[in-house]
Amino acid sequence: MDSKIKKLNEKLAEAYLGGGEKRIEKQHQKKKLTARERIDYLLDDGSFEEMGILVTHRTTDFGMDKEIYYGDGVVTGYGTINGRLVYVYAQDFTVFGGALSETHAEKICKVMDLAMKVGAPIIGLNDSGGARIQEGVKSLGGYADIFYRNVQASGVVPQISAVMGPCAGGAVYSPAMTDFIVMVEETSYMFVTGPNVVKTVTNEEVTSEELGGASTHAVKSGVAHKTSSNDAACLDDIRKLLDYLPQNNKELPKKWKFELGEELREELSNIVPDNPNKPYDMHDVIHGIIDTDSFYEIHKDYAENIIVGFARLGGRSVGIIANQPMFLAGVLGVKSSRKAARFTRFCDAFNIPLLVLVDVPGFLPGTDQEWSGIIMHGAKLLYALSEATVPRVTVITRKAYGGAYDVMNSKHIGADFNFAWPSAEIAVMGAKGASEIIFRREIAAADDPEAKLKEKEEEYADKFANPYRAARRGFIDEVILPKNTRRKLLKAFAMLEKKEVSTPKKKHGNIPL
Repeated sequence: MDSKIKKLNEKLAEAYLGGGEKRIEKQHQKKKLTARERIDYLLDDGSFEEMGILVTHRTTDFGMDKEIYYGDGVVTGYGTINGRLVYVYAQDFTVFGGALSETHAEKICKVMDLAMKVGAPIIGLNDSGGARIQEGVKSLGGYADIFYRNVQASGVVPQISAVMGPCAGGAVYSPAMTDFIVMVEETSYMFVTGPNVVKTVTNEEVTSEELGGASTHAVKSGVAHKTSSNDAACLDDIRKLLDYLPQNNKELPKKWKFELGEELREELSNIVPDNPNKPYDMHDVIHGIIDTDSFYEIHKDYAENIIVGFARLGGRSVGIIANQPMFLAGVLGVKSSRKAARFTRFCDAFNIPLLVLVDVPGFLPGTDQEWSGIIMHGAKLLYALSEATVPRVTVITRKAYGGAYDVMNSKHIGADFNFAWPSAEIAVMGAKGASEIIFRREIAAADDPEAKLKEKEEEYADKFANPYRAARRGFIDEVILPKNTRRKLLKAFAMLEKKEVSTPKKKHGNIPL
């Protein structure tokens, strides 16, 4: 028996070394943790239970039968984060550059299947050179097996991807189908075709970082939801993100301990400027409403004219969507509509109530927006909010003009509560533009057209650029003092906690993709 135990221990020791000490040291020289170090840092101490540690590849071509590594380039298993069960896989770059093989894929599929059966989040730590070319179509089939499971798990359990090294070619589509992607700055990249292929096909000179680095995907493409300065910060971000999410689509997010106090926030009264054309930072409104230091922003550097993220309100997890007047006056555009729509659908899938803060002058005009499909992309946000059955509450802080008023969680598309501040302006368009159209002839015939326009602007604003006509029609439930906003929202979301909605029976809708 002793010899058999010794043999097992030898095999396990070999597995723990991955590709060997030299390759581990090389990983460290790149300021990257190894797969096992990442899992140990991510999970609660001593909670990780590994699966498939002695798995090896089955390939004999190209001398592969002489290169056998236990685990086959990926560490898989389960453990806990803050006491919550999660399933995790971490690709090991020290073994064949983390390249995906048939057995490598089978290990990932096994933990994904278990996560769906049990109802627990899946976390993938990606660091791979791509498909293992020595295996040909078998490795491609392995990718497809993973993709299929990403789709089956979507909306069932949260899926989080950390890109902590290379992720190229077909490998990018698994993270792309998960709920959140966190990328590590300077050491990670994602692209379908690399710089060499780009140069050959388009004659463009571009580096891996420029083409698909963390900042590129956080700012330009929107592929990355968050970037982190190093491996440890990335894993910290994942732990923090999980605090706002439930285990699966049948559960509610954890409710944190909260004691109700006076809850008035006087500072909210001084945020919106008297000048309707002067910008202000919607983050100030958000921080004046939510529980202290609880905002976790998503897609911070992408489509900055809209803000999305998680927060706690009275200890409850809520998703926040807010126009940002500091950027493009808070208009809705192609990118911002898509950003908010995707966030809406995630929150709805996982029982996270939605708070929508509105200051929107309309949709961004111009040929670029029209030719880029603003009609279709704007419709995505309209569709997502109309479809959402979670508690939905809106606060209009200032402008709510035109079709954007409808889209931003209006009463007409199923919002449960709609509040407005006294500074709210709910109208088809701004007073100046409306007056130029309505009173065109009167202004043209006036002795002083400019003075007449100003007079008519004031007349229009007095009649329409306020929340009271909408309130009289019941489109606004209550016009509230800004300082009372937090207290009103605490009560509204508490009241809506048991909300249930019956929807028409159908396989699924056809969101305008």
